[in-house]
Amino acid sequence: QVQVVESGGGLVQAGGSLRLSCVASGRIFAYYTMGWFRQAPGKEREFVAAIMWSGGVPDYADSVKSRFTISRDNSKNTVYLQMNSLKPEESAVYCCAIRLAPLVPGRQRADDYNYWGQGTQVTVSS
Repeated sequence: QVQVVESGGGLVQAGGSLRLSCVASGRIFAYYTMGWFRQAPGKEREFVAAIMWSGGVPDYADSVKSRFTISRDNSKNTVYLQMNSLKPEESAVYCCAIRLAPLVPGRQRADDYNYWGQGTQVTVSS
């Protein structure tokens, strides 16, 4: 059984930064994809960033490119999401998820991910 637990959310002012962490447990294979999604109240869940457990070129939503960075530390079974220049409209619950398949660039759909964490709240004040 694979599990993920997120942490690192909080309250930050617009333009500020936060780093989210996602610790994975269970048997994680190199070809799995780790993804971050977010969901604001009344809105659909949207893709943010993804990376394969083995590394390689990450995938990002256009709205976060150049501001967010996804990375992983396999020695700690952890995936990070560094978020810079945050905007108030990016306030949401951020969830980490695992897809039991390789990353497909440009095709990150929540339905393709198999295991989800509970999420961590990010609030960006204006």
